[in-house]
Amino acid sequence: HEQKNGALRPASEKHLRTMRKKMGMVFQQFNLFPHMTVERNITEAPINVLGLSKAKAKKRACDYLDLVGMIDHKDKYPSQLSGGQQQRVAIARALAMRPKIMLFDEPTSALDPELVGEVLSVIERLAAQHDLTILLVTHEMHFAQEVSDRVCFFDQGKIVEQGAPEQLFNHPAQERTQEFLSNFLSR
Repeated sequence: HEQKNGALRPASEKHLRTMRKKMGMVFQQFNLFPHMTVERNITEAPINVLGLSKAKAKKRACDYLDLVGMIDHKDKYPSQLSGGQQQRVAIARALAMRPKIMLFDEPTSALDPELVGEVLSVIERLAAQHDLTILLVTHEMHFAQEVSDRVCFFDQGKIVEQGAPEQLFNHPAQERTQEFLSNFLSR
């Protein structure tokens, strides 16, 4: 929705396109193009959507691959990478579009448990070192508690409770939040 003349109206297609250009998305599944190298997976959208030259797009790809610890793998294909490596490439690909907001939809759910940490450490570095708003959907409660400025607890698609991590994790007000946290954090 967008606001016009004080009224809230459904957003126009033009407004939606403008807003989408400011957002990056990292999905549960990596969604890398299997027939393209890591570098080409990252340069494709900046060249074809943003109009960057190949040279500028390659420089940007190298910068973000370095940021996520994958620069040595730029000439490999996705099938040659582990799940954690593929997810880090997906993060670099989203960052290459220079978004203002990064959306992460359960970015560790498709990973083996030993690979979760490498992806979470990249997200933690992004949160700490970059001027980027991050919206992260996760079941990694300890990570959410440590990294977040604000936490929302959802149940059946609705926000049950929200607040600072300290408040929500240590003093939840809602019974459903208390129940979830006691079951989840006791594991």
